[in-house]
Amino acid sequence: MAQNFAHGNYSHTQKKARNGGGGRTPIDRARRTLSQNFLVDRHAVELMLKAAAPEGLVLEPGPGDGVLTVALAEAGARVVGYEIDPRLAGRLASRTRSDPRIDVVRGDFTLARAPREPFAVVGNIPYSVTSKIVDWCLRAPALTSATLLTQLEYARKRTGDYGRWSLVTVESWPWFSWRLGDTIGRECFRPVPSVDSAILRIQRRTEPLVSGRRSYQELVELGFGGVGGSVRASLKTRYQGVDAALAAAGVARDAVVGYVHPDQWITLWERLCG
Repeated sequence: MAQNFAHGNYSHTQKKARNGGGGRTPIDRARRTLSQNFLVDRHAVELMLKAAAPEGLVLEPGPGDGVLTVALAEAGARVVGYEIDPRLAGRLASRTRSDPRIDVVRGDFTLARAPREPFAVVGNIPYSVTSKIVDWCLRAPALTSATLLTQLEYARKRTGDYGRWSLVTVESWPWFSWRLGDTIGRECFRPVPSVDSAILRIQRRTEPLVSGRRSYQELVELGFGGVGGSVRASLKTRYQGVDAALAAAGVARDAVVGYVHPDQWITLWERLCG
């Protein structure tokens, strides 16, 4: 049966039978409110499995009708699916109750307590809570990777595909790599959304690229603060030797912050803080 999730106190390593409650949400209202677009294309599922290479413990935000859930389990993963829609959670739990590889938790993934053992996150996630899910993943100490099916525009922005880089990517770059995977057309979902999706792969690095988390993040946040309109102007408000550091990193003196590659930020940190 579906597990009730409350206050993050759910064991990811064993099933706990609990009685669930809550009213039934109308299908049409749930799809609008919860941003539900179900993956129905088998090839798209296979692309997700190829990108994720699932093994061990996998948490799945919003499993919906369980197409990806079952595929992950069949690929060898132990899957804990967090479904906030009680109707879908109950239905999926009923379908998979005899499968020891799958647990269904009735609750909000973004409120879940992260497991202490190494785990991955894989999911076709709702567009409306993408940032919250990504932030949750980046904060989880034992997370090894996150393979997320997101809105195409979001995935492109976070991986520098537009030629610009976002604060969340640059700030997490020493600890996580960000990669844009295959594009998944809108026709692969039901109901059909108004935009295409893409596979976003976030993977923890085996070794961090910097030794000082706080000093690196302070540097990046100052650079993104927008003082003076350029990275140079922003950094000069606090650091000495900025011009030499910019030259070493190959950053133009008038460069706008979004156009500075994350690897260049690593060099700037090494010169200014390391």
